[in-house]
Amino acid sequence: MTPRLVSSSQLLRRLEWRLEHEVETQLIGDYFSVFRGRGMEFDQVVKYEFGDDIRDIDWNVTARLGEPYRKKFVEERELVVMLVIEDSLSLQFGSGQRTKREALFELAALVMLLASLNRDSISVIHSSPGGYKMHDRVRGRNAVFHAATQLLDAKPPELTDTRPVETPWDLVIPAAPNHSMLIVLGDFPPREVPREWRQIVQRFIPVGFRVEDPWERELPGKVPLTVYDPTTNRVVVIDPRSGVHRKAHAEWVEKRNASFSHFVPRPKDRLTITPDESVVDALVHFFHAHMGTATQL
Repeated sequence: MTPRLVSSSQLLRRLEWRLEHEVETQLIGDYFSVFRGRGMEFDQVVKYEFGDDIRDIDWNVTARLGEPYRKKFVEERELVVMLVIEDSLSLQFGSGQRTKREALFELAALVMLLASLNRDSISVIHSSPGGYKMHDRVRGRNAVFHAATQLLDAKPPELTDTRPVETPWDLVIPAAPNHSMLIVLGDFPPREVPREWRQIVQRFIPVGFRVEDPWERELPGKVPLTVYDPTTNRVVVIDPRSGVHRKAHAEWVEKRNASFSHFVPRPKDRLTITPDESVVDALVHFFHAHMGTATQL
């Protein structure tokens, strides 16, 4: 990661200020509409009234009392938001003002602040080459702010460390209750979906966030480029004029996008941004798109 122009605490305060003063009503409302209320808990049994959902009728109580009664449910007051961050070497690439890693970690911090404003709990698993760190679940502005600061200050993996990033998916499953929100942030390289993923999808509300550099979408310019590849620790030359290079790049893009889609099948559950894009605006668009397609998927 390149040196920051502002400290982690300054960045968090800027994000927090914008949430509270510029887009709080819009973003908090969208967040609540999309992710809150998905988990329901039983409250009590009440008399059935015309227009109530017949699927909620408690037939045992109805038979015992001789008139229809239904189960009443209430929204769970606290949502657990679990962030799984896969800190791969490829995130340290950046053709613009900042790297993919900087943008991705800022996006993670924004989600943490957003959940904090909504009084939800936060849990973080940070995976990097050769290991992972599980952060204790926290709740409340000060605790979440401190956890987000620690995350932003985490040192990037050494470029010479070529060990794979192995996320402990088996530990994700018991780490939060049913209907929790699971956000996976990373590069989503071509790979097999983990065997635990089917159970994770049944247990949680999973979404995927990815940062994509413009050079990854399309080879720039018409002259050869000399770039550093952090995944192989080599300097390589890419020639946009070469048909072989363009074909190889197009095939790589197709495989990468297919992997992301395979991991998170529903388009409304995927968010891709560029490093220089506003993470707040991107998240607003994500929630709008999520709600706009909710009735179609």
